[in-house]
Order: sequence, then C-alpha cells, then structure tokens
Amino acid sequence: MIRILVDSAADFSKKEIEEKGIHLVPLQVNFQEEQYLDGVNLERDEFYEKLVHRKDFPKTSQPSPQEFLDVFEEVKEKGDELICILLSSALSGTYQSAQLARSMADYDKIYIVDSLSAVVAIRILCDTALRMAEHGNTAQEIIEELEELKGRIQIFAAVDTLEYLAKGGRISKAAATIGDMANLKPIITVSREGTVEVVGKGIGVNRTLTAIQKKIAGYQIDENYPVYSLFSYGEENCVKLEQKMEKNGCKVDSRKQIGPAIGTHIGPEAFGVCFVEKK
Repeated sequence: MIRILVDSAADFSKKEIEEKGIHLVPLQVNFQEEQYLDGVNLERDEFYEKLVHRKDFPKTSQPSPQEFLDVFEEVKEKGDELICILLSSALSGTYQSAQLARSMADYDKIYIVDSLSAVVAIRILCDTALRMAEHGNTAQEIIEELEELKGRIQIFAAVDTLEYLAKGGRISKAAATIGDMANLKPIITVSREGTVEVVGKGIGVNRTLTAIQKKIAGYQIDENYPVYSLFSYGEENCVKLEQKMEKNGCKVDSRKQIGPAIGTHIGPEAFGVCFVEKK
C-alpha cells in the first residue's frame, strides 16, 4: 500500500486529512513562550488574531526527526510504502528532518519529495499522488510525475509588507525595503529553487490586481489541475482577484486560506493565485 505524508504547510484541514487518509506532521509556531502545533491546536483565525494584535513576532520551527520517525516506523512495520511531500527545503528545515528520520528508520520504501514550494502547491502534488496511487501506479511512477509537475506550479501573491518575510529570514532586509513606500504592495513568487522572490509591485489594490493578472497572462494554464486563489486573513482582495481573473477568462476552482506556517512569514493581508502551467 502506498501512503502519503505532508507537513502542515500544505494547509489541509483536519477534516481533509482524515477524509484523504494522509499523514500530517505539523510545524511548530511560537509566540514567545507559547508553543503551538500548526493545524493541531492552533486554528487559522486564532493565529491571525494573535498576529494582528500582539506585538511579539511569531516564529516557526521545523518538526523534529522523531516526529517523522514515529510515522516511518509504523509504515515500516506494516511493510507499506510512504511518499512524503514537504515544504520547500529552501524555506524550512522540514525536508532535512525527514531525511534524517529516513536514515534512522533504515527502510528503503520511504520516499521524500522536496516540493520546492508551499501551501496549495503541496496540495496539488498530494492530490496527484493520491489519484495515481488509487489508479495503481507504482511509487516510482508517482515520484517521477511529481518531480516533473512541481516545476510547472506557479504561485503569485501580493503582500501588504515584506516585514514578515524579512523578520523570518526568508528574504534579505535590503530586499524588504521595496515595501516601505506607503500603499505599495510587493508581489512575490516561489522560484524554481524554492525561494521567495519579489517579482513585481503595485500601488494600491487595483493596480496590484492588474499586475498579478499580467503575471498570470504570461502562462498557458493546464486545465487538468485546479486553479486556487489564496488569502491569509480577510477575503475581500482575494474575491476581487477572482473576479478580475474570471473577466480575463480564468476561472478559480477553489479559495484556500493560508495557515500559520506560511502566514507567519507573509502577514495578514496577503492574497494570490496558484495554478499549473501547460507542458
């Protein structure tokens, strides 16, 4: 049997985890001395309320190797295969923790995929793996497909400020100065190397929406995969983006909220889109 594991940066709900029958290893989110497990004992709206109203800046930490090892040992005991699809190794040490746990488990039917991305990009990879496993594909066939697919997933998001990314060490403080101008909304993406890059900017919401739409227009979208809109806290701008995309012939299939693991680094006013480009 092929089983699938993701970390909490995939932003699946508890209900989805249960329905899909997948394993979840959560990242940790800390507000000073308060420690939470993303998606386990920290809900999204509760997290953003804290992020908005508290002065202390939250920090995230990767799962320990032991948390992965607990799942790996269970899989090994049952003789199953396990495909782990994880947050970009350039953004977190989660991938490295899983690799260390794999060596400790000493079981060659555990496969670890570096998504080189985050949020619904991991969801797309996970759902693809589940579908292929259900259709009888081998673990190796699934991994080959995921490795090809992950290079075609595109994310573009506007953030209210780059302050959160800079504080979390995901971009340099020099790069963060682009967001210092009043009403300027930087547009970010996740690069092919799995890093966060600033790829544009807009002054005010309307110009930012237009700038994101221009980014989308530069790609042919693969309709075999869903198009997701994204928001962190407050859906108004996300809805506006969906409407603009639809006017330009691109329909969003589903709207997803960004959870604490990534919300820590992009802040409460982010919105964007994720899609797969054609081969």
